[in-house]
Amino acid sequence: MTKRHRPRRGSLAYSPRKRVRSETCRLKREDKVAGKEVQSFAGYKAGMSHLMLTDNYPHSPTKGMEISAPTTIIETPPLKAIGFRLYNVTGYGKKVVTEVWAENGGNLDKIASIIESEDESFSINMIVSTLPQVVTGIPKKKPGIMEIKMSGVLEKDLEYAREVFGKDIRVGDAFKEGDFVDVTAVTKGKGTQGPVKRWGVMIQNAKARRSGRGRHVGCIGGWTPRRVRWRIPQLGQTGYQQRTEYNKRILKIGEEGEEITPRGGFLNYGIVRNDYIMVKGSIPGPKKRLVRISHAIRPYPKLGSPEITYISRASQQGK
Repeated sequence: MTKRHRPRRGSLAYSPRKRVRSETCRLKREDKVAGKEVQSFAGYKAGMSHLMLTDNYPHSPTKGMEISAPTTIIETPPLKAIGFRLYNVTGYGKKVVTEVWAENGGNLDKIASIIESEDESFSINMIVSTLPQVVTGIPKKKPGIMEIKMSGVLEKDLEYAREVFGKDIRVGDAFKEGDFVDVTAVTKGKGTQGPVKRWGVMIQNAKARRSGRGRHVGCIGGWTPRRVRWRIPQLGQTGYQQRTEYNKRILKIGEEGEEITPRGGFLNYGIVRNDYIMVKGSIPGPKKRLVRISHAIRPYPKLGSPEITYISRASQQGK
C-alpha cells in the first residue's frame, strides 16, 4: 500500500505562539474608519445568551423571518478621557511630540500652539482609563490605560478633545445599533498542550498507538541539518494570545443591565449594572476579560438596527 501525499495539517499562523505581556490589548492597525470621532471602545465580557430577531440580511434564505441568534453581552462602563498625546508622523514612524494629562491640570492649548507653529504632519490620540470599580463582576479593580485613535482630521479632533477632556465617554458616543465591529481580546489560556491540540496534527495509526505514543508527529526532521526546525509541530504554550474577530454585528446597545441579565446573574460574572452592547456570535476570551471593540475595518453593507422581539433571561444556575 502506497502512502498518500497531502499538505501538512495545522496552521503556522501567529507563530511563535507565546503568552501576551498584558491583557490590555494593543490595536496596531493604522487604517482609520472615516467619519468616526472615536475609533474604538473597551468593555468586559459578561457572558452569552440568545434572542429572537427579524432577519434582514440580503440574499438570506430566512430574510424577513423570525430567527434565533446567539449573542455575547459586553458590559461597557464609561471610559474617562484622562489625556491626549500628539504624534509627529515622519518617514521613520510616529514620534511623540508632547502630551497633556487632566490630573496634572493640562491644557489643550499647548497642543494647539505646536500644531499652528510648526509645518509638520501631526496626529492626536486619546488616552483613556477604564472604570472597573463600577463593575461588580470584575475582582481586579486596577484600571486599564490605553490609547484610542481619533478621526485623523486635526481640527475635528481638537474640537472633540476640548469637549471630552477629563470627562467620561459612553459607548453610545462611539457606536450605534446595527454597526459592524471588530473585537480584539486575549484568548483563554490553556497552558502547555501537545501537538495534536496545539497544531491540529493527525493522531498516529493503530500500529503506532500500541506503544502508547500516538499523539506525536511522525518525524521531527531529516539528518541534515542536524537540528529540529521551528516549523515542526511540538508541544508548548496554547492560548492566552491576542486575537481579533472581524465583522461582528451590534444587535443592541442599552443602559439598563436588568433588561438582559439572566435570573440569578451571569454564571461566573454576576449582574450587569452599566451600559452594555450585545454582539452577534462569540468573541475571544473568557468571562471578565477586557475586550477592545473597534469599527469594522473591512467593508460590509449597512443593515440598520435589527428588530428584536425576544431576549432570553433564563437562569444559568441550572435551576
